[in-house]
Amino acid sequence: MRSVLALPGAAVLAAVLLAPAAAAQPPPDDLEQTIAPDQPVAPERAVLARGHVDLGPRHDDGAWRLMVHDDSAAPAVWRALDRTVLRVPDQAVLPVPDDPAYSFLGEPGRPVHVLPQTQDPDVPWIGWNTQDPRVIDSVDRGVTLTLTGVEGPGEVFVYLQAGNFAGADVLWDSTRAERQDIWVDTNTHTHANWVFTAPGVYLVRVEVHADLVDGGRVGDPATLRFAVGDATDAEAAFAATPQAPPASREPVAGTAAEPESGSGPAVALGVAAVALALAAGVVVVVVRGRAAKRRGSAG
Repeated sequence: MRSVLALPGAAVLAAVLLAPAAAAQPPPDDLEQTIAPDQPVAPERAVLARGHVDLGPRHDDGAWRLMVHDDSAAPAVWRALDRTVLRVPDQAVLPVPDDPAYSFLGEPGRPVHVLPQTQDPDVPWIGWNTQDPRVIDSVDRGVTLTLTGVEGPGEVFVYLQAGNFAGADVLWDSTRAERQDIWVDTNTHTHANWVFTAPGVYLVRVEVHADLVDGGRVGDPATLRFAVGDATDAEAAFAATPQAPPASREPVAGTAAEPESGSGPAVALGVAAVALALAAGVVVVVVRGRAAKRRGSAG
């Protein structure tokens, strides 16, 4: 099912890989988002193929839930994860750079699907936020976002690239068996690179949990659904069932746990620009808070 995207000559690609890293810049005004406490939850299923989307915890009718904040909709809405598929088109295919810093992605030249840390208007721009007002008011300092497993035809990597010559900061690596935690401060908005090594349906099992200012503890296990490649049917992603179901949800203090219901100019980036997002430093977007930082692995 693999196909290699036509690329510029080796000299051009080498020039891209050797280009200086992008300097860190403040996020553009349209990323300085605020989320209203009454922002609606869309009831319908959705396949999100482009635009700005974030994972985020939310208090929904008193229950703690990990959801998708869909800013590609107008107005923005929240979506249940089991009613949302994230579409990764073949337009996102790039070769693994011939650079030891990216050896974790596989052999140089190997085609992979890349959703870059900087926005490409023709593919989903996936990040995470902790900007739900009730989350900000009730959580003690921040939340932990944990990868607990991946089911799919290949591997999944999520990494940050700082605005310097430092290597990739790999947050999630599906080749590792242990749980992998990301610490995220409250009122924070961050984007990262997402890489899929083969086309097909991926179920990415995650959890979000936090300590509350009142001494309670909340959490929610959930599954992200990806349809990677143009030939992959989004309906297959909706129908897929995780082999290892998530553990029971921890209720918000004083409430009962609920079952999961059922989520710059717009110029297309050229291959070289997206390769630069993969191989060179790009901006880590942080809004009203500190950048998400790696806490380490939990047992």
